[in-house]
Amino acid sequence: MTKLVEKERESKVVLKSSKIINIRFSEVDSMNIVWHGSYALYFEDAREQFGRDYGLGYLDFFKNGCYAPLVELSFQYKKPLIYGQQAYVDILFRNVAAAKVIFDYEIHALDDDSLVATGSSVQVFLDKQYHLLWTNPPFYDAWKKKYKLL
Repeated sequence: MTKLVEKERESKVVLKSSKIINIRFSEVDSMNIVWHGSYALYFEDAREQFGRDYGLGYLDFFKNGCYAPLVELSFQYKKPLIYGQQAYVDILFRNVAAAKVIFDYEIHALDDDSLVATGSSVQVFLDKQYHLLWTNPPFYDAWKKKYKLL
């Protein structure tokens, strides 16, 4: 799905994308509800969609000489999803000065828009020798300037 929001709100730029997901049989457990581990994949799908929408995908990191591994991932479950349902994941970029990429997520059932889960993820930057970068890589600062985040 294409980007949903790129607007100024209270003088802050909001970067948001959305991804529709279809609940597949391989993602549910014996109770016919989505297995908790599948939510990490839904967040990953949303991060990839955000990368396509805003030019901040995993290959963009790699082409600019670094990696961006996850160091934190959290979920808060509100309501189950079941096999055959559709849902959508909203992903929101959280702008911070630190050398991190932070996203917040909401998953909603597509049929009634009810909130299913929330969460967040934190990625840091490593150089190609796997050393932690303590400052933002130049390409990331340029990306932030492009979207008026600096």
